[in-house]
Amino acid sequence: MKKKLSSAKAPLPKFQSDQDAAEYFESHSVAGVWDRLSEAPQAKPSAALARKIRDHHTKAKSPISLRLAPEQITAAKHIAAAKSVGYQTQLRMWIADGIRREGKRA
Repeated sequence: MKKKLSSAKAPLPKFQSDQDAAEYFESHSVAGVWDRLSEAPQAKPSAALARKIRDHHTKAKSPISLRLAPEQITAAKHIAAAKSVGYQTQLRMWIADGIRREGKRA
């Protein structure tokens, strides 16, 4: 049985550690105060980390040409939008899942 969470109060308390925050959110729901919470600042990686991520991203994928029916592309875009991901990302995830499944059969 799922336990009922206490409602969080705005503003949220200041946490001394990530562990303190995790313990608080395990027992408190922010659903009632979500709209009143301040927006977190955008995290900015160091230049070296950003370069490493960019290099890995570039090396990790090779472009291919794949012909799909327009209705397949439209359906993929609708499904991806509902999941808040790009449709090409969604297609890559489906391909990766299919490869894993077929790899287990072989």
